[in-house]
Amino acid sequence: MNIRRATLFDLPGVERVYLEIHDAEEAGLITTGWLRGVYPIRATAEAALQRGDLFVMEENNVIYGSALINRIQVDVYADAPWEFEVPDNKVCVLHTLVISQKVRGRGYGKQFVRFYEEYALDHELPELRIDTNARNMRARSMYAQLGYKEIAIVPTVFNGIPDVSLVLLEKNLEA
Repeated sequence: MNIRRATLFDLPGVERVYLEIHDAEEAGLITTGWLRGVYPIRATAEAALQRGDLFVMEENNVIYGSALINRIQVDVYADAPWEFEVPDNKVCVLHTLVISQKVRGRGYGKQFVRFYEEYALDHELPELRIDTNARNMRARSMYAQLGYKEIAIVPTVFNGIPDVSLVLLEKNLEA
């Protein structure tokens, strides 16, 4: 699997993975807390592509995963009890990590998180922050296995989804 910055040609593949996630959620196979037609949607990927922070995991021109990697902190991060107080310009955030249901259970999510960590190191961003819905136990377990600490669970409206309990996670690469 190759992870790289996305191009315009990757948008249909990213959207397909979003739709797979929504299908699996609606079928009761997974729990992300995301809502079809609300988040994530094609516009989520399009905005990230325009900012230059959409990354894809692909093999033979087939998209199997995507994520946003940037310095944009969700509004509820401002009052969070982060263990490491660092300037905003030293924070790297992973958003909207999705892996195709077709390759579920093969460690691709962990591979993407490791790519995120390497990206942060390469850009001298030692403070890593991630958030996920409290209902997404699979993601929470994976992040814990990779050394991320849950520092708070805050109620919020998340990307248009009401009544979300958002888990804030942190890992500092210099600690």
